[in-house]
Formats: sequence, structure tokens, C-alpha cells
Amino acid sequence: MVQYIHRELETKVKRYMKTKEIIAIVGPRQAGKTTMINHILDEIKNKKIKRISFDNLKILNLFENDIDSFIELYVTPYDILFIDEIHYSRESGKKLKYIYDTCKTKIVISGSSSLEIRAQSIKYLVGRIFIFHLYPFSYVEFLSTKTNNLLNIYRKGNFGKEILNRLNKYLEEFILYGGYPRVVLSKDKDEKRIVLENIYNTYVLKDVKGVLGIADDYKFITLVKALSLQIGNLINYSELMSLTGLSFHELKKYMNILNKTYICKELPPFFKNRRLELVKSNKVYFFDMGLRNTVINNFSNERSDIGALMENFVLSEFIKNDVDVMYWRSKSGAEVDFILLENNQITPIEVKYKLRKNVITKSLLSFIKKYNPKKAYVLSLDFDSKRKVLNTQVNFSPFLKNKLF
Repeated sequence: MVQYIHRELETKVKRYMKTKEIIAIVGPRQAGKTTMINHILDEIKNKKIKRISFDNLKILNLFENDIDSFIELYVTPYDILFIDEIHYSRESGKKLKYIYDTCKTKIVISGSSSLEIRAQSIKYLVGRIFIFHLYPFSYVEFLSTKTNNLLNIYRKGNFGKEILNRLNKYLEEFILYGGYPRVVLSKDKDEKRIVLENIYNTYVLKDVKGVLGIADDYKFITLVKALSLQIGNLINYSELMSLTGLSFHELKKYMNILNKTYICKELPPFFKNRRLELVKSNKVYFFDMGLRNTVINNFSNERSDIGALMENFVLSEFIKNDVDVMYWRSKSGAEVDFILLENNQITPIEVKYKLRKNVITKSLLSFIKKYNPKKAYVLSLDFDSKRKVLNTQVNFSPFLKNKLF
């Protein structure tokens, strides 16, 4: 029997299974969308459920060319219809609106990117659809595949240095190989690498390139590799145009698609003073660190980019927990890694791989003086301390012991 790993998103999706609205689960390929939806449906009793996929051309053609017959065969006889691979239909929004307005059947759909639930589809479904994003495993989901005892302690958050050391050992694996379910459940490192190479070759180099509609691999591959070497850095468009041979318009188009297909994440700047703070330049990260390390072919434990990887880990955990963050940089060069905006509060967050003293950097101090936040965080591997700086409580917290995500 195949092992099923509970997804944190399940609880949220289940709340809406009894409502009228269409449920859409979007996310990268092999993130576990179909598996999670089928698990939710398997737990539903006393309902007639139909599961189909639009990779079946006969079903797809019926949907696109004879919607009334499609409804008669696959919709009205059932209480719930799950349509997988919805992106294969070019006019899914218009047809789904017709089904929604004429039938009582609950519709659940899945697609491999937010692009594939197309903009022209969304306009038909306003007020009729709930969209949820399923990403590769978060750290807590990853940990649940390793040890339930340690997971329970981790969830409670009250543990000492010995437990933290054990958790950090798992973190080492997580930042190297990432959270794609098939990768996490692989038996050894060689298998993990093979699975990641397959995801890169089929999803990134085939599917995403297909969305871009390009025949020449070189510019696209060069761009992805360049971005993988710049995680946590400001995007230099002039440099990327020179390196890839892309025009500015092409580069912006490619970057937009890499964002919407869950490959790269652009992080915007936080600002209140256009004259003194950066307002346009974004920073770049990867949604999954294993995929990023596959691009540069580096799975070594001893590495010079460990600080950038930990920064990427923090950002990916924010994303998977639906926490919106930005970064801050003054025109004089002061920079804070992440700015959390929540409940009208501004919270600066700095990431340091290893820390031994509760020292405040000039950049963080500059932000504190400027914005006077109630709290600030400095995250590192194992340093745990607190201090007051002006009116701000600065929490020095281990990555796996903070209350931010």
C-alpha cells in the first residue's frame, strides 16, 4: 500500500466540500494535487463520486464540443465530479460556468499552474470558484514522513537543544533535496537526484517551455541557471538580458511564467519613501530548493551558498503557510531580508545561518530607527536569545523554533 502523507491544506479544502462553489487545486506537477484530492474524496461517504481526467482525449473532446452530453454522462448522475488536468481545455471557464449555473453537482478541478486556470476562464467564474495552492511539502509535512514522535514535539514548540539538533539534521536534508513528495519518499540520495532530474526535465524543460511557446532551449535554460545562482539577490535585468540574449519584454514574460508555474518567486520591495528606498527591483528565490540544486547540480553538504539556501528555506515556508512578505532596502544599501505585514504591524526578519551573539546589524538597526516596529526577528540555526533595541523586542530564534511559520 502506497504511503499517504497528510497535507496541511486538506483541512482548509474540506471546509468547502459542502458549499456550491467549484474548488480548484493548483500547483506544480508532482506536488501531490491528485493524490490529496483523491484522499479527500475517499473519505466522503454516501455520495456518488466521478473522477475523470482531461488527458483522456475522448472525454476532453466531449467537454469542448458537446457540453450537454458531457453533463448527462459525467455531471448530473453524480454528487461530486473531480476533473484532473483541467488545463488541457482552452475554454474551461465558460463551460464550467454553464455546468455551475445549470447543475447541482459539486465540481473539483486541478491544474499544474495558475496560468493553466487561464485568465479568460477566471472571468467567467468570479464568485463561483475557490482557488487553493498546493506546493511541495513544507518542513512539517516533510518531517511527518520521518518520525511521528519528533513531529509531535516539534508541533508543540517547547523543546531544548538536543531535540533542536535532531530537527536540524533533517533540515539539512530538506534544504538539499526539497519537498517534492516523490523525492522525499525516495529511499536514498541517488534516487532523490534521479527523481529531481526527471521533474526538471519533464516539468521545467518541457511543460513550462511549452507554456512559453519557445522552440529554442538555450535562452530559457540559461535564464533558469542564472536565476538559480542568484537566490536572495536583486534581479539585474540588464545583466540577464546580456547573458540570455532576451529582450526586456521577453525577459519579463519569461519571469512572469516562471513565477506562475511555481519555479521562481519574485519578492517585491517594501517602501514608504520613494526617494530613499528601492521601489522597483525584486529579489528572486526558488519555490523548491531541491529543484534549484538540480539546476546547478550541487547536492554537497559543504557549500558556499548555505546562507542563501537558508534564506530561501525561510521564504518557501512563508509561501507554504500563506504568509505574504517583502524585503526592504534603502538606496544607501541597508537591507533587511524579509518584512512581514500583518494586522497593521510591520515586522522585520533577518536570516543568519550561524550566530553566536545577539548582535544587531546596522541594516536592522536602521530599519528599527526608521519604522519603530514592536518586534523584530533574527533567525539562525540554533541561537536563542532576546534583547530590547529602542522600543523594539528583537527575538533571536532558531529557524525551527520561531512562531512566524
